[in-house]
Amino acid sequence: MKNSQLAYVLCFLLFAYATNAQTNTNLSVSTFEAGMKKTGIQLLDVRTIAEFNDGHLKDALQADWNNTAEFVERVKALDKSKPVYTYCLSGARSNTATKWLNENGYTAYNMKGGIAAWKTAGKEVNGAKAVAQMTLQEFMARLPTGKTVLVDVGASWCPPCKKMNPIIDSLAKANANKISLVKIDGGEQIKLAADLKVNAFPTFIIYKKGKEVWRKQGLVDAKEIAARL
Repeated sequence: MKNSQLAYVLCFLLFAYATNAQTNTNLSVSTFEAGMKKTGIQLLDVRTIAEFNDGHLKDALQADWNNTAEFVERVKALDKSKPVYTYCLSGARSNTATKWLNENGYTAYNMKGGIAAWKTAGKEVNGAKAVAQMTLQEFMARLPTGKTVLVDVGASWCPPCKKMNPIIDSLAKANANKISLVKIDGGEQIKLAADLKVNAFPTFIIYKKGKEVWRKQGLVDAKEIAARL
């Protein structure tokens, strides 16, 4: 075989391999569901929080693909060594998000047809819970007055919150005689999060003698929080 013919064959094989690899990132509902059951996977809903609250897959994290800054910031907390299974309403947004994730060092898969196809297949969806909203006055009244208080405002579906949880818990345990840890699910306590002027999760706030003395949002080094305490 001539060199030119060999080069053509190799190019064709490489193209076919790349195309097949790309196609394999788009999974049917049944294949996607089987993948979800594997240990260590990360499930990511790339719709808006309003869509997420209308119904989502169990244990899903959320990062809005259409909000670029939010999406990039939240996926920083995902583990690149573990696969990411993404979905949206019909599969279009999550397909684009999957391509971006794969291009940026993650191993990601998309559910073809999105949650619409999931529902059509008769699969279960978790709905939003009705939660009594706490007022700012009620919140402030519950803060211990004899200790420094570290308030962690996060959400169960927030990737950075999930990553920070063990760090905050360990910090609170190590300083149990000095501080009190108060956790607020801002995804449920929407009014309180707004009253506290929390516009991103997680947000950490330190109170001393009932007064706010420090706050920071996102992934924070434990040493920085400890120094502020």
